[in-house]
Amino acid sequence: MGLDGLDILGLRSGEPVRWRAKTGSRWHEGRVTHRERDGSIGVTDRRGLARSLPVERLEVACAGPRGGRTWEPLSVRASRSEQLKLL
Repeated sequence: MGLDGLDILGLRSGEPVRWRAKTGSRWHEGRVTHRERDGSIGVTDRRGLARSLPVERLEVACAGPRGGRTWEPLSVRASRSEQLKLL
């Protein structure tokens, strides 16, 4: 496990993420900064404001089937990266 604990979730510092304040609201985008002691993810939004969000509320940018940017839930990526460590 890395010093910041992000690698166990398949994340890197500076990686783009998005979240919603509540269901049906607009998406907010930001960048990953660190992992908190409680397991949540430290994020900085576009205005530079820091916040801490649970893994279940975040989506991470990834490459789609044709190479374009798409989003996947962080919980899906974390479970996939955890399974790869078992092999």
